[in-house]
Amino acid sequence: MTRAAAALVLVAGCSSPVVAQSRTLNNGAHRMEIVLERRAPGGWRAIDPGLVLDRGDEVRFRFRTNFDGYLYVSNHGTSGRYDQLFPRQETGRDNRIAAGQECRVPATATAFRIAGPAGHEIVYWLVSPARLGDAVPRLDIPAEPHTLIPRCDDARMKARGDCVDVSAGPRLVPRDIEIPPGLSDAAGRSQRDLMFMRQQDTAVISSPEPLTGPVIYEFVLAHR
Repeated sequence: MTRAAAALVLVAGCSSPVVAQSRTLNNGAHRMEIVLERRAPGGWRAIDPGLVLDRGDEVRFRFRTNFDGYLYVSNHGTSGRYDQLFPRQETGRDNRIAAGQECRVPATATAFRIAGPAGHEIVYWLVSPARLGDAVPRLDIPAEPHTLIPRCDDARMKARGDCVDVSAGPRLVPRDIEIPPGLSDAAGRSQRDLMFMRQQDTAVISSPEPLTGPVIYEFVLAHR
């Protein structure tokens, strides 16, 4: 995700599920699934959340939960800029999510195109059981750029032939990292109760107890 990607029409929408609800959504209290997809010849393909992407790659997210709520997504790019991805003020799209309903970020008609300095894009996911307010937090503001360069895990690269950065994918927001303005006040640090695991190419984020307030976590995209 780069500023070139941000120039696209960034809208996101939720639709009725086109495939059967997975077992992961049927287990536990409140669970969320994120699948990272890359455009390939013949259509979209799910990829390892830690796969190091190449310049020119087009990617998108698929998101589902087993509970009703509201979704807010923002990105901190390698240039240092914050961008609100979901919902978008100019589109007027609703950001409600429903159990078993699939959301695509961005919408099916567009994608993120990787083009820019190598590094890590930090995509913040704020999920709340209740609406946070009608106003979308302003996140299109300058910030410090990222400086970490993706690294390949030798063991996984030898086994699969891919460059996989083990630090990429979904994770807790580090304690020493400032949460984007507009999200920190809403979520606080309640994300500490979340659990993360992977089932093949699906990232699963779960809470052992039903959510009583907003939670926030991040999805790191590595690219070269």
